[in-house]
Amino acid sequence: MKTQRWMWIAWPAFLVAAVLEMIVFAMVDPGDLHWFGNPLGLSRQAIYTLAFFVFWGITMASSALTTLLAMSPFEVNRCPVPEGQRPEDCARNGQCC
Repeated sequence: MKTQRWMWIAWPAFLVAAVLEMIVFAMVDPGDLHWFGNPLGLSRQAIYTLAFFVFWGITMASSALTTLLAMSPFEVNRCPVPEGQRPEDCARNGQCC
């Protein structure tokens, strides 16, 4: 199930990052970019690559938050330890703290 959730997060984020890359660099020349007033000392290809991974990371965070918010309270609050194996101080109302 975790692999499936990771694919729900990573794959749409990858597609959106690719679209963002195309839109941004259709309007911005990587050679004109500056960081704190100084030109970036990177090649165009390096800037494209770094920008893609930044876009991908941001959109993955967004997808992960959406996936987290879509989980039911039962999924979020369930205890992974079987009830008979829980420590004494962990059991409260039949659920792990």
